[in-house]
Amino acid sequence: MIAIIDYVAGNVKSVENAVRKLGFETIITSDFEEIRNAEKVIFPGVGEASTAMKYLKQKNLEKLIPTLKQPFLGICLGQQLLCSFSEEGATKCLGIFDLKVKEFPSTDIVPHMGWNNLQKLQGPLFEGISEAANFYFVHSYYCEIGEFTTSECDYILPFSATLQKDNFYGTQFHPEKSGDVGSKILENFLKLK
Repeated sequence: MIAIIDYVAGNVKSVENAVRKLGFETIITSDFEEIRNAEKVIFPGVGEASTAMKYLKQKNLEKLIPTLKQPFLGICLGQQLLCSFSEEGATKCLGIFDLKVKEFPSTDIVPHMGWNNLQKLQGPLFEGISEAANFYFVHSYYCEIGEFTTSECDYILPFSATLQKDNFYGTQFHPEKSGDVGSKILENFLKLK
């Protein structure tokens, strides 16, 4: 069973539909035990960092998530909340990736919305995917580049498009909205051991 964490953030249903389309059973839940016992966990997100962290704390999920051992995928805000700190609402996050989440400078259109390709692809999520592929982004904040960066995107400045540390993976883009190539990212994640 694939647990999709429900924390009152958007895009939960579209993630569920994308995973089911690949033939996997899902449950949308904020239940501690269901998440802990899931085969894999997806942490989607469209929303605001401080509000999302407040909800996670109400459910004690901020204590559970860092202890999980199964493959775990944070999407968009879900990736950002896996970092240590977000400038959005001056929010202390989960601290899995020792990186900061920063606001884009207003030297171009913010939010970054639309299709972009990635550079420096590494890791199992990118199996069978070329650097010519484009992914769908919509965000005003970005994860800085650091030791856990597994791909970069350049919009206004270079930032972490994906992250990985142990069993934790993150994508700043939305695989569930990125067509066939996004489905391939999800499929690669769902096949991880």
